[in-house]
Amino acid sequence: MNVLKYLLPALLVCSIANATTPKLNEFPASDSRITYVARTLVEGNDVSFDWTGSYIRIAFEGSYLAVTLSDSGKDWFNVWLDSPFTKDADRILTAKGDTTLVLCDADILKAKYGKKVPKQHTVIFQKRTEASQGRVTIHSFKAEKILQAEPIKQRVIEFVGDSFTCGYGAENSKPSDPFRPEDENQNHTHAAILGRYFDADILVAAHSGQGVNRNYNDGGRGYTMVDRYLRLFDASDPKDKDAPKWAQESFPVKPAITVIYLGENDFSRQRQPSKRAFTEDYIKLLKEIKAFYGEDHPILCAAPRIEVFEYVQAAVEQAGMKNVTYTGIFRQAFLMNETGSSHHPAYPAQRKIAHNFIPYISTLTGWPIQEKPIL
Repeated sequence: MNVLKYLLPALLVCSIANATTPKLNEFPASDSRITYVARTLVEGNDVSFDWTGSYIRIAFEGSYLAVTLSDSGKDWFNVWLDSPFTKDADRILTAKGDTTLVLCDADILKAKYGKKVPKQHTVIFQKRTEASQGRVTIHSFKAEKILQAEPIKQRVIEFVGDSFTCGYGAENSKPSDPFRPEDENQNHTHAAILGRYFDADILVAAHSGQGVNRNYNDGGRGYTMVDRYLRLFDASDPKDKDAPKWAQESFPVKPAITVIYLGENDFSRQRQPSKRAFTEDYIKLLKEIKAFYGEDHPILCAAPRIEVFEYVQAAVEQAGMKNVTYTGIFRQAFLMNETGSSHHPAYPAQRKIAHNFIPYISTLTGWPIQEKPIL
């Protein structure tokens, strides 16, 4: 088993517990004091997830915390120690297979606090890469004592999207560069920024290349975000009709609003579906969301291109559903030098996208606009 450790700032080195390590106890991943903000599968002591942006809050006492997990691939995670969500975080890479990641120890605490180290701590552990990089199964945590973590917030926003919502290439400053997993960071997206702004937890169902009727360059023909949204696991086999479905009632807090930001890939490679086909599938997605959350549940539908706007408008108007609103947030909202890999919006562009969403979310939820930075 590989043992990995991160040292501030974001360095990965091998670590072996030394003789001064205090007596540790092992706690199952399914311990009720641990908070998962994600679509999860709980099997015995294990908790599995693969959607991008999934995160865990864990509180503990002492100077040591480690997580034992299995990954079907290699995923990058963000880590915050004794900090709420912020733009910047330390990052850590899993190994394929079984891994133990040391998230906190005496050296890390000394580097952060010096001599006056508090006894109680919190860690947020967020999957920054999407399901194409792997499915993660958390087995257990090791610490002196586990405490009750902050539960899921009363404010929850659900985001349904594509690579813009995944943070594809968000940490790369060269638009001509190809995709690299280490450049993907869901925490640098409009979704995470909006969660911070409204002090809300975010539940993300997003996958790069996905469309409503047509995926990027016709990839995965016949299986779009309309189908994927229903799945518990993002990367479940599209042909597997028995793949686990997402049971909304398994998530403790109903989202206050769902934000859909799709359509970029439907119009990719100078091709597009017919308005009728797009509209039919978009209405199908709206019906799926309403079936989960109820007829009165607010949905904000955003078109990412001028060409897509007319299609989204037609879908919303034909659906005739309560509390469904549409808008457009186009590429003209940000500059080319604010993009990352393959011309995807990097953090500066994502902030501008978030700015555009704020008044709509405020109006649909009743949450007041705050006089604070959008970060």
